[in-house]
Amino acid sequence: MKILVTGVAGFIGYHVTKELIAQNHVVYGIDNLNDYYDPQLKKDRLVDLQQHCETLEKSNNFKFELMDLVDSPAINSLFANNNFDRVIHLAAQAGVRYSIENPKAYIDSNIVGFINILEACRAQNTPHLVYASSSSVYGMNNKIPFSTTDYTDNPISLYAATKKSNEIMAHSYSHLFDIPTTGLRFFTVYGPWGRPDMAYFSFSKAICLGEPIKVFNKGKMERDFTYIDDIVNGIVKVMDKIPAAQPNTKTQSTARYKIYNIGNNNPITLEKFISSIESALGKKAIKKELPMQPGDVPRTYADVDDLIKDVGFKPSTTIETGMAKFADWYLKYSTGEKSSNNEN
Repeated sequence: MKILVTGVAGFIGYHVTKELIAQNHVVYGIDNLNDYYDPQLKKDRLVDLQQHCETLEKSNNFKFELMDLVDSPAINSLFANNNFDRVIHLAAQAGVRYSIENPKAYIDSNIVGFINILEACRAQNTPHLVYASSSSVYGMNNKIPFSTTDYTDNPISLYAATKKSNEIMAHSYSHLFDIPTTGLRFFTVYGPWGRPDMAYFSFSKAICLGEPIKVFNKGKMERDFTYIDDIVNGIVKVMDKIPAAQPNTKTQSTARYKIYNIGNNNPITLEKFISSIESALGKKAIKKELPMQPGDVPRTYADVDDLIKDVGFKPSTTIETGMAKFADWYLKYSTGEKSSNNEN
């Protein structure tokens, strides 16, 4: 198939694209390579993708274009010139805490950018749009595990509000224009080639340098940490599970619209997570304890029963295995070894 992946130079976009190329799909990737974190990592991911294509002798299976989601003429032209079989929309302004500092970046990328993608899908009758939502939509939800039927109307960060907005916007387009859409609520994704702003990455860097790490809420928070390979497996499976029109007796909706949680279904404490990083790196952390930060939630826990039932999704990577793989990549990458021979 011909597949558009937005945010292709991002963490999840890179891994999804790598798998799609291995499955012999043709991937058109777009990204604006912004400086939310070091753009060099994004450029290195793109180089690795090209090397991956060459290794598989599939150089024609990947095409990259520098493009910003807010540039609607460019987005419309891209769709008009290509007949995409699937659109996997992963581009977004990420980060909970940064949304407090720079709210406009989230409106531009996550709201304006998303409506541009929806409009382009409508114009070209795209067969299936799969897009990234987030576990942050659950806010301070006390019911565990988090279910897609739970109340999600009280976001506690602007980032969460934009992701909830994406779900609502997608539903309206599914209802009005019969565009099949599937939203995936990601739960704390980690792994090789990950984002430097994520805790596991910044912790690893600090531990290696002998610098203190910031441990919020005394490490008592729990997260449903999900290894990137499990996330990719779920996305690729969902891609071909096009939602059917199923009347919802609760909402009276008949839209071809679906929301899934995609997580490990096994939350662990931040304390245990730090311990797994220490074990993987073979070095102890210097901890600086701080109170809970604004926008943070005490726990995330994904109910993935629907995803298991519908596409056979089953996360299988333990935190120990996943962190060992990340640490191996990180130590090589940080010392200048950027070969695509690294696993993922």
